[in-house]
Amino acid sequence: MDLQFYGANCIVLSTKGVRVVIDDNLIALGGKTVTKAGDIVLFSSNLTKHTPKAETKLTVDHGGEYEVSDVSIYGIPARSHMDEDGKQTATMYKLISKELNILITGHIYPELSDDQLESIGMVDVMCVPVGGNGFTLDPVGALKLIKKIEPKIIVPTHYATSGLDFEVPQMTLEQAITGLSMEVKETVPVLKLKANELSDVSQLIVVEKQ
Repeated sequence: MDLQFYGANCIVLSTKGVRVVIDDNLIALGGKTVTKAGDIVLFSSNLTKHTPKAETKLTVDHGGEYEVSDVSIYGIPARSHMDEDGKQTATMYKLISKELNILITGHIYPELSDDQLESIGMVDVMCVPVGGNGFTLDPVGALKLIKKIEPKIIVPTHYATSGLDFEVPQMTLEQAITGLSMEVKETVPVLKLKANELSDVSQLIVVEKQ
């Protein structure tokens, strides 16, 4: 499976014959949509929801279980970063494909219940926002999730990037990495994932914006 990063919280996961596009609201930020006809499209919150122009295979913006094109998708309701206590307007997504477990946290509040952690289970790759400034998770909140979930690979998202205009200015990647107190294992244009090649030690990998 290949993982590509398009800025903001937009991730594209692709295998032979299927593409999963997460949080493609790039048009609203001054960018260009990456959604194509036949894609599986996921939105993690109202902050990222945007009506796709292309005819998608499936569009999901809430919790539930879905099986599409050999990809299992589990939507896990969560408290949004800006929700009041007791509300759950965000959705985390766990995707399972070819023995890979990938978690998209989205803009969530960094305190998870035991039930949520049980639903998440083992995670190979976690994509987590780090831009902070009151809009989304900052490095402190992201680190809380990393320690609780213990993914093998951490991919930071939603930090200041060229070509996108955020309503709330986001931290730079360098600031976020400093706040995480983790060393970057490597920086890649595309993260190529194979279950049998993953380390048992958590690694921070930066995927360059496309």
